[in-house]
Amino acid sequence: MSVPKVVIVGRPNVGKSSLLNWLAGRRISVVDPTAGVTRDRVMWLMHEKDRYFEMVDTGGLGIEDTDNLTDEIERQIEIGIEEADLILFVVDGASGLHPLDSEVGTRLRKVDKPKIIVVNKCDSSRTEAELHEFRRLSDASVVPTSVKANRNRNRLIASVLEQLPLAEDVEQSEGTSLSAEPEMKLAIVGRRNVGKSTFINALAQTERVIVSEVPGTTRDSIDIRFELDGKSFVAIDTPGVRKRKSLASDIEYYGLVRARRSIRRADVVFMFFDARETISRVDKQLIDEIHNHHKPCIFVVNKWDLADDMTTEAWSDYLFETFSMMRHVPVGFITALESRNVKQLINLAQAIYKQARIRVPTGLLNRLVRAAVINNPPPIRRNHRPKIFFATQVATEPPTIVLKCNDPKLIDESWKRYLLGAFREELPFQEVPIKLYFRSRGRSDPATESLESIDAESVEQLEG
Repeated sequence: MSVPKVVIVGRPNVGKSSLLNWLAGRRISVVDPTAGVTRDRVMWLMHEKDRYFEMVDTGGLGIEDTDNLTDEIERQIEIGIEEADLILFVVDGASGLHPLDSEVGTRLRKVDKPKIIVVNKCDSSRTEAELHEFRRLSDASVVPTSVKANRNRNRLIASVLEQLPLAEDVEQSEGTSLSAEPEMKLAIVGRRNVGKSTFINALAQTERVIVSEVPGTTRDSIDIRFELDGKSFVAIDTPGVRKRKSLASDIEYYGLVRARRSIRRADVVFMFFDARETISRVDKQLIDEIHNHHKPCIFVVNKWDLADDMTTEAWSDYLFETFSMMRHVPVGFITALESRNVKQLINLAQAIYKQARIRVPTGLLNRLVRAAVINNPPPIRRNHRPKIFFATQVATEPPTIVLKCNDPKLIDESWKRYLLGAFREELPFQEVPIKLYFRSRGRSDPATESLESIDAESVEQLEG
């Protein structure tokens, strides 16, 4: 299972960013009395009582942004709510119930996910006594807090941990994937007229989706269930996407929104390209969405029978030169109209989906980190040598690895890329995204004396 997400929502100026900083124990989000400072989602990996989860700060619901970014802010909030495993609905205990709180409550009542009402700015017992007015917003539990007075942090954390999804009980050994294989969801995305609907028809072996040479025929995302070799799958067909400045109608705009939502829903994304066309800005926007959500992906070059003198090697090089951060992504070449290589593509999707769900033993992971550091120690920065104490995989889909070190700021980006490459070479994650977190080792962390900090002076000790 992936790292659970705890998403903070509420109207502007109720203290959402302050709450995140308080819970994280450091300044992550910008705190300012001006409404609308937080626009993008801000995330921080939390570690409490042997559980990892991501805290996600969002912008204020209902705000009119001064830079005309209201729609973008709302989209980020929508994504946060959609991905949430638990929602913290933050209100202001000092100012009392606000009409906008009721609007947010109405919106959240439609979301079937666990919630906690966090009544912030309860600096005294008097404000706590007035909590009853907030209970009308939701039937969720209510936790009073005060960032300023440092009140009830442990109570809030305990309430969060109580409502998180259950942690996996047993660590898989020797890199084997989970035994129960759920139905795989495939998102088929790409710009208009690259053959997505033709591909869907080849899968379903029926005219389930209208196929037309008129660009933009599919206006909504459609789930198509199909079976292959006795296994059931869901293919998510999406509208073709075109440049934002060309979004002439609400239908086209929501086509873009639904394509993004389909990516977030998917277990594996098929990113379609037309073998006869060059890579476009729209392609890059969709790849950014796939990359930002750490989704397993396959680049699918369709209409390969019309590619003239191009070779598979040349097209692959073209893709990897354009999307250098996606060099791990496999490339498939198909002709959907003739169902050529369609089954092989599904088999490849199954293979990378299994990769994304593998959990590697902690011992193996730390032996690999030892070898990587000995082979290429992280460079000294600010007259300090970075030291890696311990590594552990905390989640799957995507594989998520936390490395405890003396100071995360000392680990530069080039060394992170080197370590990521070492993981790809030695671990069964060659074709899927990997999330790496570097965190300082806190007092509450379990003892890690068995893995000494690794630096150049300790090579002989480690080899012995």
